[in-house]
Amino acid sequence: MKVLAKFSVLIVILALLTALSIGVCAQPATAESAAAETAQTAAAEDSSGMKAVASAVAVGLAAAGAAIGMGIAIAKSADGIARQPEAEGKIRTALMLGLVFVETVVIYALIIAILIIFVL
Repeated sequence: MKVLAKFSVLIVILALLTALSIGVCAQPATAESAAAETAQTAAAEDSSGMKAVASAVAVGLAAAGAAIGMGIAIAKSADGIARQPEAEGKIRTALMLGLVFVETVVIYALIIAILIIFVL
């Protein structure tokens, strides 16, 4: 239960960082003068760099959190199987289901990163 609480906090932090990175990547309003267009082009180039950084942070945090969570889950399941070998099937089933949910979070983070880069 303690691991689930830590993982939930990690997911909330990841969601907040992703939401904040979207605001950072907003482009300024366009102006009609040639100088404003030059500034807009420079801002767009900076924005693409910020998008890349935001995407890298989002996927990196998701992958790191998932790796830690998976490692803890696998260690606990191995401990449980060692203590009670007759429950190996149930423990393995619960482990696989949990690992699937953890991996889904990483896939969602990857999709959000792709959206940040190509859509926003």
